[in-house]
Amino acid sequence: MKKIFTGIILAEEKHNLTKLRSQLFVCIAIILSLFQIWSVTWGKLNPMNQMAIHLALILGLTFLIKRTAKSKAVVFFDYVAVLLALAAGVYYSLHAERIAVRIPIMEPLTSADIFFGLVFVLLSLEAARRTIGLPIVIIALIGIGYAQWGHFFEGMLGHRPFTTVEVLDDLAFSLNGLWGAPISVAASFVFMFILFGAFLNKAGAGEFFFLLSTAIAGRTKGGAAKVAVLASAFFGSISGSPTANVVTTGAFTIPVSKKTGYKPTFAAAVEAAASTGGSILPPIMGSSAFLMAAVTQLPYEAIVLAAIVPGILYYVSLLAMVHFEALRLDLPRASKDSIPKISAVLKDGWHYFVPLVVLITFLLAGASASRTGFYGIISVILISFFRKNTRMGWKRITAAMIDGAKSAIPVTTACAAAGLVIAGIMSTGLGGKLTSIVLGLTEGMLLPTLLLIMVICIILGMGMPVAAAYILTAMLAAPALIELGVPIMAAHLFIVYFSIFSAITPPVAVAAFAAAGIANANPNRVGIEAVRLGLVGFIVPFLFVFEPSLLLNGSLGAILTSVLSALLGVVMLAAGLIGWLIRKASMLERMLLISIGFFMMYPGVISDLVGIGFIGVVVLLQCRRSRRASNVHKKQVLEKVYNRM
Repeated sequence: MKKIFTGIILAEEKHNLTKLRSQLFVCIAIILSLFQIWSVTWGKLNPMNQMAIHLALILGLTFLIKRTAKSKAVVFFDYVAVLLALAAGVYYSLHAERIAVRIPIMEPLTSADIFFGLVFVLLSLEAARRTIGLPIVIIALIGIGYAQWGHFFEGMLGHRPFTTVEVLDDLAFSLNGLWGAPISVAASFVFMFILFGAFLNKAGAGEFFFLLSTAIAGRTKGGAAKVAVLASAFFGSISGSPTANVVTTGAFTIPVSKKTGYKPTFAAAVEAAASTGGSILPPIMGSSAFLMAAVTQLPYEAIVLAAIVPGILYYVSLLAMVHFEALRLDLPRASKDSIPKISAVLKDGWHYFVPLVVLITFLLAGASASRTGFYGIISVILISFFRKNTRMGWKRITAAMIDGAKSAIPVTTACAAAGLVIAGIMSTGLGGKLTSIVLGLTEGMLLPTLLLIMVICIILGMGMPVAAAYILTAMLAAPALIELGVPIMAAHLFIVYFSIFSAITPPVAVAAFAAAGIANANPNRVGIEAVRLGLVGFIVPFLFVFEPSLLLNGSLGAILTSVLSALLGVVMLAAGLIGWLIRKASMLERMLLISIGFFMMYPGVISDLVGIGFIGVVVLLQCRRSRRASNVHKKQVLEKVYNRM
């Protein structure tokens, strides 16, 4: 245990932690992980108890790890903040039942309630500032300020006056504020799946999935970038954090892609786009499926089935772009000796699929997501003993618990801030008015409404974890889509997609920036390139809103037709964006290929026929140019032979 204490050095921090901070961090992280495991298995806690303890421990970890300066005053404040957070957690736990059932009008807040409520609110804002950044804090303060002073507005935006104590009551003692849906999901199954991912990584699954990706795609032309796509897809579906995924897999894939011949900007953009897409890939979807299930009350298995085709379309498009870029650059294939055989990789690591099968089995059997995450962790520990070098003893188990708690910090702090925003919106009645405001701005037309909500999702998602971005946007924007007749599944998946892909959308493209740092490339250029490579991820959500068959909703014939035409469409779009099909495409051919992509993806028999016709035109043009080039080459060879004679 002493080695664990002294060995906790967190690379992304500006300064190394002191010994005392390291020891406190490790103790609180282990306590948090053990508490979460106990609470979803044997413990029968009041939800307020679980959420309060979870948030208190996360806040304590935040102020230990996220330092803003080394001055004695700041260090003293950090320790005081840790003590206050833990004290608030204890206070809320002791009064959980009273807080949960109290009626504000009949039982006003006590002085102690007000003090500890303020502690949670203020520390949550400061923790969000340190972990996520100032924008989320500004949004939260706007929500709180609107609740306090929004009665000065006239017309629709106005509301009845609230006292400061009433505002605090909504923020810190109601199910609309800190203890609403965001922190509820963060403190339950989201944490358990983050912990599951940490255990899986410590057991060596990350290396296995990387080797498997290499074995599958490494022998193909430009295989290094394809390995990046597949490895990031595998890891991203489990981790749920695009940035963490980039840092984990990109450390290997980006340098190899650069050595293969890809430009640094392209290599970084591929990694960013592939890592971000992992959160839309079933079955885990980086916890997105569980978030949707909690918010919409839709069955988990229905969400996973609906997300299969859109996820496949995205990765087929990304692989096609990487392949066409390799053909355009005429990159070499890797030597067979350097690529492991698929059979050998599976023989050594087949057991890493067991935890995924366990998760899917229990979820389909109707087990809760939190308990399923626990079963997944147990299965990871058990399968780790299949190989001597992957066995998880106490040291690895402890390290996994610390990593899981650390990874949960930005998710929970962002969810806490999102809860404060929701409190300001719901307590004032603005939530119900937003639907009217959105529909008024777009005049009730579906496409403009979708575009507006896309922009809202991207803005709210900039620099914010997917969980918080999705929940916040779902509360604000989903009712407008549903009122326009969009099915609840399509409406929420639409929001999930753009909450996720905000991670590669400039100017705050956090996943692209992380990849740029590894590749030594310009972050803004990487962000723009990542959007180009991930363009299908921005198109597909509009498609499944207008064509339900892409969500496997409809007759078998309609589903097959839509899926096949969309697959052909994303490949043609990729060819047009890269500028290569059979050979290098002219500007006219590129425009035709991009048009074909949109025609084939757009639902309808006529658009499919037009797209197929255009494909024939492009193939004919490229074949003619190839024959001409071949004839010219033959003529040049004959002339050289003749001149030598």
